[in-house]
Amino acid sequence: MTRIAIVGLGNVGASFAYALLFRGLASEIVLIDVNRAKAEGEAMDLNHAMPFTHATKIWAGDYSDCAGAAVTVITAGAAQKPGETRLDLVNKNARIFSSIIPEVVKHNPEGILLIATNPVDVLTYLSWKLSGLPARRVIGSGTILDTARFRYLLSQHFGVDARSVHGFIVGEHGDSEVPVWSLANIAGMRLPEFAERNHVECSAATMESIFTQTRDAAYEIIARKGSTYYGVAAGLMRITEAILRDQSTVLSVSSLVEDFYGIKDVYLSLPTVLHRGGVERVIQLGLSEDEQTKLVASAKVLRETIDGIEVLR
Repeated sequence: MTRIAIVGLGNVGASFAYALLFRGLASEIVLIDVNRAKAEGEAMDLNHAMPFTHATKIWAGDYSDCAGAAVTVITAGAAQKPGETRLDLVNKNARIFSSIIPEVVKHNPEGILLIATNPVDVLTYLSWKLSGLPARRVIGSGTILDTARFRYLLSQHFGVDARSVHGFIVGEHGDSEVPVWSLANIAGMRLPEFAERNHVECSAATMESIFTQTRDAAYEIIARKGSTYYGVAAGLMRITEAILRDQSTVLSVSSLVEDFYGIKDVYLSLPTVLHRGGVERVIQLGLSEDEQTKLVASAKVLRETIDGIEVLR
């Protein structure tokens, strides 16, 4: 029996539960929310989809139901508002997490914590500190969505399937994130070579526009529909699948980084190998000098934000 617990049944949590049900990854899904009626309603709605999907036990529960969960996914917290940065949310959501994380770990000291709430890198670091768990079992969704957006936009420009584009966004899931242009490739060819051989325009201005659209996508979506949730829910499902199926998959998730270009004691995203025990290892990319500089700057932004968290003082 594989149990997944979801704490927070807003749009992200509910969309993740829906994706999880249709993927058939868990035999049990427990939904936990401060608004018990909301969790109950989501459970009822999901159960009514059961005849079309997979036999799964789904119910609204309490923190005690986190016991035995292979992965507990935290999506609870205040949502990002129009004009607000992810880092603006930090102390508001840190206070919420200071009550959630100890309760989860009290009932489930052996499972994996997967954090999705923004600012995700900072809150994943906070969750690691509050939980007392090994860092390998505390993971943030990080730039998995930014990387997906990046690959999609590149695929549209170069005229190939997004799954055939290989590239990463690293660093903060936020305004200081870094595109790894030096390693991005299609069919084993770096983008300039692919563009030249296939007669596709690949100017610096065009590539910068693609990155800007990647970085600012959340702001654009929030301005139009109020929040983003389908993309991150799919990303959470993919992370969960890599863990449950012990796949050793490389994903751009937020994990503890130590001694990488001088970066230490901070959670941020680098390509990370995930298996049944959580983080197997963080891949240390050979970045260009400019990318190194930007990644260090991104880590500094996160470190300064962590230092400002009231509940850690």
